[in-house]
Amino acid sequence: MEVLKIATAGSVDDGKSTLIGRLLYDTKSLTDDKLEAIEKTSKKKGYDYLDFSLATDGLVAEREQGITIDVAHIYFSTASKSYIIADTPGHVEYTRNMVTGASTSQAAIILIDARKGVIEQTNRHFFINNLLRIKDVIVAINKMDLIDFSEEKYNAIKADFEKLMSKRDYQDQKITFIPVSALKGDNVVNSSENMTWYQGQTLLEHLEELDRKDIFNVGTPRFPVQYVIRPKTEEFHDFRGFAGKVYGGELSVGDEVVVLPSMTRSKIKDIYFYDKKYKKATRRSSVTITLEDEVNVSRGDMLVKVDDLPTIDKQFTATISWMDSQKLTAGSKYVLQHGVNKVLAKVDRIHHKIQPDYSGIDAETDALGMNDIAQVSFKLNKPIFFDAFKNHRTNGSFILIDSQTNATSGVGFIN
Repeated sequence: MEVLKIATAGSVDDGKSTLIGRLLYDTKSLTDDKLEAIEKTSKKKGYDYLDFSLATDGLVAEREQGITIDVAHIYFSTASKSYIIADTPGHVEYTRNMVTGASTSQAAIILIDARKGVIEQTNRHFFINNLLRIKDVIVAINKMDLIDFSEEKYNAIKADFEKLMSKRDYQDQKITFIPVSALKGDNVVNSSENMTWYQGQTLLEHLEELDRKDIFNVGTPRFPVQYVIRPKTEEFHDFRGFAGKVYGGELSVGDEVVVLPSMTRSKIKDIYFYDKKYKKATRRSSVTITLEDEVNVSRGDMLVKVDDLPTIDKQFTATISWMDSQKLTAGSKYVLQHGVNKVLAKVDRIHHKIQPDYSGIDAETDALGMNDIAQVSFKLNKPIFFDAFKNHRTNGSFILIDSQTNATSGVGFIN
């Protein structure tokens, strides 16, 4: 079954957790014991409605404060799709959590409180979705029941957000506006009888119709080798295959390829998925590839088409989202993991800090603190083969690891 990963974003108390809880409830994805616990807790708190945020907010502090602190992953399915929703925190203190939750998502839902409209945090959430090249963004204008389901106010908020859209640099994004009431269930799964003026799809209808071909960013084919398969059995005594996942484009039998970093050339002989052979490996398919020639290929190498090489270099500039309490400074050293490859990296220069609310840059900075986003240059101890993130989400991203603590200190998107 097709799996769709979705990230949610919204300011504190915009109703993200309630919206997800409503999705689970209306699609009958809540177990009986979970529903019973929600009913019991809602009644205990004196509510005359079901508090669906309890379906996702698992930490005690989250339930006490009514906010989301950590990234929660929620799973549910319909007849046609399986969904994984990353319920990310909305507060500025948890920007790193939002980047983490959205980094593997193909679609995003940005919630706006209809009473407040577009606020500073909305700018921040849209900036991160733009930075991460999320292709399909749903702007859910929530709590329409608190503004009497006003079409006029909805259109005003939509106009304000469209002004924000003019600041983005990722023009392939598709933006869809949907007025909802997560608490009442209007336009979440079922169409609203209170907003007959809205003729569009409900939130679930939109998600159901998203085509994988449209939401995955198209790039050039990259095949990082994760494992070399040598069965050494009587039946497959001489078999030598290279297992991995195809990113960006397609590879076919007969394609002339280059093995990086050795620059050795060969042709694709066969493409296997378990015990079946295929003529073509589509993007995001996990396959085993054999080559016509006995060439040296190891874990961490990459197969690319001969006329479509990535950049091979020991230095580059990237946009960094810093996640560590230990500050990043010029001269700092980290382990940089790019795909399955790990190299030593030194911070060469911090160019400027980026204000993720679209208010500009801060050129007078010599260190990055937790949740900061900045342009940073690196020098590596050996070359890596990369693409610009805007052209290739997978081959243009990396993480920085603190060699002392082994903690993931930051994520990067190569310019």
